[in-house]
Amino acid sequence: MNATRASSNDDGLNATIHPDGSAVLVVDETPHEIATTHAEDARREIVRLTAQIARQLDTPLHVLVTEPDGTWPLVVDGDENVEYAAPTGAPRPATPYSSAPAPAAAAEDPTPGPKRGSAPRATETPAPARAASPRSAHDARVVRPERETFLTSGRDQDEREEPATRGFRGAMTRMGIRMAPGAEERSERSDQMDVAHHWPGPRTIAVVNGKGGSGKTPTTILLAAVFARFGGAGVLAWDNNQTRGTLGWRTEQGPHEATLHDMLGASDHLLSTEAQAADVANFVHHQRQDRFDVLRSQPIALASEQRVSAEDVDRIHSVAARYYRLIVMDSGNDESDPLWQRMIDHTDQLVIATTTRDEHAEAGALLLDALAERDERSAKLAANAVSVVSQADQRSTGAEVRRIVDGYRQLTRDVVQIPFDPAMIDGHLHYGALRPATQRAWLSAAASVARGFQGA
Repeated sequence: MNATRASSNDDGLNATIHPDGSAVLVVDETPHEIATTHAEDARREIVRLTAQIARQLDTPLHVLVTEPDGTWPLVVDGDENVEYAAPTGAPRPATPYSSAPAPAAAAEDPTPGPKRGSAPRATETPAPARAASPRSAHDARVVRPERETFLTSGRDQDEREEPATRGFRGAMTRMGIRMAPGAEERSERSDQMDVAHHWPGPRTIAVVNGKGGSGKTPTTILLAAVFARFGGAGVLAWDNNQTRGTLGWRTEQGPHEATLHDMLGASDHLLSTEAQAADVANFVHHQRQDRFDVLRSQPIALASEQRVSAEDVDRIHSVAARYYRLIVMDSGNDESDPLWQRMIDHTDQLVIATTTRDEHAEAGALLLDALAERDERSAKLAANAVSVVSQADQRSTGAEVRRIVDGYRQLTRDVVQIPFDPAMIDGHLHYGALRPATQRAWLSAAASVARGFQGA
């Protein structure tokens, strides 16, 4: 198939794929609606219809396809073969679109002076040859040119970018035309790589806000889910709550009813040399879909019946740090409690959870002010904090959301906005139940947190 024809679209075919997955193909100014609900189905139908016209005319046709991911000039023949058609004068994409090999760079002649095959310049006088030493033939060493190690070349092969999987680029890849990912897909892959990083030694995240209902528990659960899904096992969500913490209510229960008090009672064994890695399963609740563990408080007991001291926090943290690489701590609302303050002493990365409601946002800001004055280490945690702003109310306007987000940009290292999602309102939370845009936002939040561990 000849794909070198001019891409000015003289054939008169233009197609548009809408965000809802429907499309329209315009042939000689006549629109043909395509009633699809997914972009990939629309692309296949555009190719099929264009190929049908190409068969009737017995010639490949240009079709200019426009969708949210970009505009693509294509050539389609009667057999539904598709090629990318570079605009006239524009550089063609990298292989497989152009099979012509790149011109080989001319090897440099290491010998000083005129190049081989050229006459010496008038001002040049050949240097007299030196007499060879009688022993030079025996003493001379053969200098082998440097070679590329097999290990390095193999690593370069492994680090080649994977082709696109999303949008029109991904559809073209699935048709057999390998395309590089777009900017949005590259950004998502970069966030996934940051989240998948494993650090030397355990890391602790504290999710805080002095106001109840500000989103601390959902933030704890979904950050733990993202780190576990993309980074592998070894993630613990800990309900560090003196009162009736709800982390256990919003996550799956294991085959037992153990809480942090049971773990505290067994801490001597869990920290001993006789303990095995699987022993900790007696005290945590594994989340089978999201692949992290939960250490529950006792939500049905009064706070007076389950007091946890600062020393208890130290003990439980020692156990958690032995069995887990990442600890995400859900916190209570009393910032004066020794349990809360000792959590801060163990924290490597602070996360401020807030909704778009003014009282939640102000409580988080006041907490940052208090930490900035507590001590030097707490001040650094506050300065390096990540804010997660969840739109808990679907009726919140864009201006209201931006006001909170922009305000936190002045207070913390980074701020991530989480869109409203009905799957976050009540019941058990699962990352897979969220809308794609919400999943992407939580991935961004976890990646921002992970970047705060660099150098820690």
